[in-house]
Amino acid sequence: MNNANVPAGFRFAGLASGIKKSGKLDLALIVSDAPANCAGVFTQNKVIAAPLLITKPKIANGTCQAILVNSGNANACTGAAGLEVAEQTCTLMAGELSISTDLVAIASTGVIGELLPLQPFIDAIPKLAESLSVDRAQTVADAMMTTDAFSKVATVVEPGEQQYKLIGLAKGAGMIHPNMATMLGFVCTDAQVDPELLDSALKQAVQKSFNSITVDGDTSTNDMVLVLANGAANSPTIKPGTREADVFVCHLERVLLDLAKMIVRDGEGATKLVEINVVGAASEEAARTAARSVATSSLVKTAFFGEDANWGRIIAAVGYSGIDVDQSLIDIRFNDVPVAEKGLALGVEQEAEATRVLQLDEFVVTIDLHQGKAESRYYTSDLSYEYVKINADYRT
Repeated sequence: MNNANVPAGFRFAGLASGIKKSGKLDLALIVSDAPANCAGVFTQNKVIAAPLLITKPKIANGTCQAILVNSGNANACTGAAGLEVAEQTCTLMAGELSISTDLVAIASTGVIGELLPLQPFIDAIPKLAESLSVDRAQTVADAMMTTDAFSKVATVVEPGEQQYKLIGLAKGAGMIHPNMATMLGFVCTDAQVDPELLDSALKQAVQKSFNSITVDGDTSTNDMVLVLANGAANSPTIKPGTREADVFVCHLERVLLDLAKMIVRDGEGATKLVEINVVGAASEEAARTAARSVATSSLVKTAFFGEDANWGRIIAAVGYSGIDVDQSLIDIRFNDVPVAEKGLALGVEQEAEATRVLQLDEFVVTIDLHQGKAESRYYTSDLSYEYVKINADYRT
């Protein structure tokens, strides 16, 4: 990672605390040198893990200075004992940093239903704080991983007089579905951003990124995305309704979408990243509904894995999505290769061309409903044998 792209005023650390039996990195820390404006988006699962119960009200207050993350144990469905562990880890971290517990957010990811041990935090938190450095953001991304095949980092630099930087760190590979997923995402920026704008920008960016991806249709208990803006770039405050606000929102969307695509590309057992692009819809909501239906279809996803240009599964998924469609108007193509027009097949030669598209690691499926001008995109992976293998023995 190019440290020149890391926002000013943030330090990072990651180490192995023993939570993971493998001995891999499993504890991470992000610290702003000063309290930062913050915003968050959390899972919509009704079963919520202890760290979210602790963190959500703190983020609602609009200020955060430190994020403590562990992997290997979700601390979910652990009752009062799990909540007590979560509170104690906050207290330990705040004491080590000499800041208020109100400024410490915590996040966990891993196995559900097992009590998170406190001792690894007692032993590791002093070492974690001592190792904080501006050049250790990569260790945070590494320490968050569970079944991830690779770490996920994205950066953006706004040039010129208003120069500021954003860095996004995320984890996720399985239990990925709209309305958040088994993923954690943290964005740090040294821009000074109005709190109201920060909140609205994050919600908008999440809707176009983490809420527009699916791997397996499962929504987790621990998902959260936080953004911290500490103003260390010493640029003017970015306020709602300004050109600078539009630019910031674009940067945030780019970081989150880059991370979201990495998560789909790293989907458990996945071999392909597929963009489902529905165009010509009567409304954006209708386009989004149709795109989601196709992206989450197990039959469609297995066809992608088998590199089978089975467009019939796609048009069927549009048909049962719940929106009003006229099948005699629907066109479907893989990248630039049409396979169906006005709801009818274009023949074996076109399907052969489309099959060559499906052999690529990444491609786009475009579905034109010919009902209007609205459009929406979803990002999905294929569904492979390896997905079953990974999740059949996840706890072992």
